[in-house]
Amino acid sequence: MTKIRLCVLGAALLANAALFLSSAPALNASQASPGKPNAAASKRKRRTKARPRAQMAPTADRIREIQSALKREGALDKEPTGKWDAASVDAMKKYQAGHDLSPTGKIDALTLAKLGLGAETAGKGAPSTPVSSTTPNSISPR
Repeated sequence: MTKIRLCVLGAALLANAALFLSSAPALNASQASPGKPNAAASKRKRRTKARPRAQMAPTADRIREIQSALKREGALDKEPTGKWDAASVDAMKKYQAGHDLSPTGKIDALTLAKLGLGAETAGKGAPSTPVSSTTPNSISPR
């Protein structure tokens, strides 16, 4: 009876040891042997989380489109060039100040929406569901 208990206990210990060893991290290059690179460790280093892409600068065509809108609104005096220069920044500030926007001179979503070049929902909060005046489980009188 004691031999059976010892065998069962030994088998359980071996199973736990196998689980522990399979979940343990692999040795990195510095732990394995100095001077020899570890392929698994170098693969792990290459697997990095993808970073969100930064906002890209507008293309020359998009800048020309913004400058045309600023000219149409009377904020820009020169012809659209496709280059965001000092005159463009000044025209943007002038337009923003005249339309109750923060006059930063930067191209932002709210200004583009006011110019008719952006999304209709720019600068607005997420949509919310309307609140009903009746409760869904209410019983109407007969």
